[in-house]
Amino acid sequence: MNKLAVVALGGNALLRDNQLGTIEEQEQNTTDTLENLLFLIREGYDLVITHGNGPQVGNILMRNDAGEENYGIPQMPLDICVADSQGGIGYMIERMLRNILHKNGIHKEVVTLITMALVEENDPAFKQPSKRVGRTYNKDEADKIATEKGWIFQEGKKREGGYRRAVPSPKPIGIINEKVVENLARQGTIVIASGGGGVPVYRDAEGRLRPSEAVIDKDLASALLGARIGADEFYILTDVSFVYINFGTPQQEVREFLNHRDTVSYLEQGMFGEGDMAPKIRAALQFIEKGGEKSVITEAFKLEDRSYGTKITMEYDT
Repeated sequence: MNKLAVVALGGNALLRDNQLGTIEEQEQNTTDTLENLLFLIREGYDLVITHGNGPQVGNILMRNDAGEENYGIPQMPLDICVADSQGGIGYMIERMLRNILHKNGIHKEVVTLITMALVEENDPAFKQPSKRVGRTYNKDEADKIATEKGWIFQEGKKREGGYRRAVPSPKPIGIINEKVVENLARQGTIVIASGGGGVPVYRDAEGRLRPSEAVIDKDLASALLGARIGADEFYILTDVSFVYINFGTPQQEVREFLNHRDTVSYLEQGMFGEGDMAPKIRAALQFIEKGGEKSVITEAFKLEDRSYGTKITMEYDT
């Protein structure tokens, strides 16, 4: 049986901070990133690709606002916006990947799945909305919308400014179509799934799926999906080549290899920023705790070079 890898594309794989977000920019970024996955395909890996959607779903929400304000078009709820972003981004990844495979004479099927992620209806996160989404408002605008729609707003940090809608980020406990993902991947199809962490849904008292006005951490959902489908390796592609301890201080050190015990210790010591590396570390730990062989955090364009990237295993494996 081929090894199975889940590869989570970070936001910079699709859209860079200094870019406008045109389709030409996103297609080129996507192509540049996906070309670095060729070596895994050539080495015989079966692949599942997941991706973020932060900038894209934010743009969808702003289009929602503009349509309502200027043309009276009813706003769509957040779950529909996440599903919209999954379809659009998945289509772009699939088309770019098919072109790369064609150029390199590789014959593989690729499929994009709209993916729902199961959460608990009473997850504590629903009482503490923490994820800022959509456009930025001034205080008067935010107060008015909060009264009209019941939205919760949070003020940004000094460099961000303004007020943005805050929504919950519950913990995923299952991926609705995980068996479909596993079966397709094991048959050799490259599967694009769990975009943006998945569309969050819960089961009501009668077992029906209901939407949640929330967003899910992409890396946590990817780690869960990887564990549930029996993946061997989990790759988190980001904008740094390694994980560091004491980052940004004179004591900064690269960690190329980490075991579970030391990683947990560093996390508890606050070595990893909560708005940056800590969520990725938690996802990497979750994957190996649930049976995965190895988690790797690395830069997208360094993936093929095995001398780059931090490898996290239960025990040291150099």
